[in-house]
Amino acid sequence: MNLIERNKELMFKFETMINTADEELADFLVAPDAPFYTPANPEPLYGGNGYLSVVHWMRKGFSDVKWKIRDIVADVDKVAVKWELTGTHDGEFMGIKPTGRKISVCVMNFYYFNNEGKVVNDIAAEGMIGILRGIGALE
Repeated sequence: MNLIERNKELMFKFETMINTADEELADFLVAPDAPFYTPANPEPLYGGNGYLSVVHWMRKGFSDVKWKIRDIVADVDKVAVKWELTGTHDGEFMGIKPTGRKISVCVMNFYYFNNEGKVVNDIAAEGMIGILRGIGALE
């Protein structure tokens, strides 16, 4: 299998990992020193557990949150993914009380891989505006 196909396959495993919060899969897929950023934390979070903390943060506001790969473009050391993020705003999110509104938001991410095939960086296009519009916090 070439690196491009490997990276695509890894992203489908990544999709499973974020939807199940599987810690073992997170450790397999994410380098321990990979930094991740979230609006909920001013400092970066690291590794598989750091990435899963972003997932858990989202689940506090959207207990049924799901990510689905809608498009994927791969290269030998990076992958671009268009995600569809869906969920119901049934918990407090960024200080906003639950509205019960359902959201469906397009989110774009670029994932970078090391030579071992582990994610070492995730650059996200700002999907927060779509989430806040979806729950009625912005018009």
